[in-house]
Amino acid sequence: MAFEKVEGVSVYGGTIDGRGKSLWACKAGGGNCPDGATSLAFHGSKDIMISGLSSINSEMFHIVIDRCQGVTVQGVKITAPGNSPNTDGIHVEGSTDVTITGAGIKTGDDCISIGPGTTNLWIEQVTCGPGHGISIGSLGKDYDEEGVENVTVKTTVFTGTQNGLRIKTWGKPSEGFVKGVVFEHATMHNVQNPIIIDQNYCPGHSGCPGQNSGVKISQVTYSDIQGSSASQVAMNFDCSASNPCSGIELQDIKLTYGDQQAKSSCSHADGTASGFVVPPSCL
Repeated sequence: MAFEKVEGVSVYGGTIDGRGKSLWACKAGGGNCPDGATSLAFHGSKDIMISGLSSINSEMFHIVIDRCQGVTVQGVKITAPGNSPNTDGIHVEGSTDVTITGAGIKTGDDCISIGPGTTNLWIEQVTCGPGHGISIGSLGKDYDEEGVENVTVKTTVFTGTQNGLRIKTWGKPSEGFVKGVVFEHATMHNVQNPIIIDQNYCPGHSGCPGQNSGVKISQVTYSDIQGSSASQVAMNFDCSASNPCSGIELQDIKLTYGDQQAKSSCSHADGTASGFVVPPSCL
């Protein structure tokens, strides 16, 4: 279901069943599969409200906000199996003044993905799991790409996810950037990568560009991030050698790894740590 160049449209309640199981099975079998459909998309639209909607088993993305202005998504429930491919919960791209609150997302890809050209995005009170976390990116796949700026993600809970709070960019030249991001009040339950910046993103690790990412990441704050990591490296800042991350701030972090000491890892990253920070900062 797609809306293009509409204004003042509201979607209240209801359930969309994408019936994606046959497409997922085709992809799992490596067959020549159709592209698949997004369950609900708004393109080039303004003043949109999506409230109380349930979306289940989408073939591809559940909800897409593309080139829109003034969008509120509240109280949505998104459900797909943890092994369903490319079933991102909510994808925002090229949009400004978007608010996402009170969402419960269980899916097989990013719970929320934030694409190029996204500015003034507010995300609050979101549960995620299963899924791949809340991700800015992937960015930098194209050279002439808009940046991401002024994003707040607060009061989130991640359960058994592949990632928690993630920024991911391709290892190749790009004019893209990430600037002015705040991640705060997040709880992790057995999350593989609770805090991660991956500037060598390459799913499947085949045909990777193998270059330095041109995406410039700066002014990113992590505050009050608590919980348990499923891997020993609970904080991983793998930044670009040619465009190092700058202005990373860690405040009041407590991430554990079973009965062992969790670790942090930094590559080409610069920033500060304040308050109680565990694992100890490598910035």
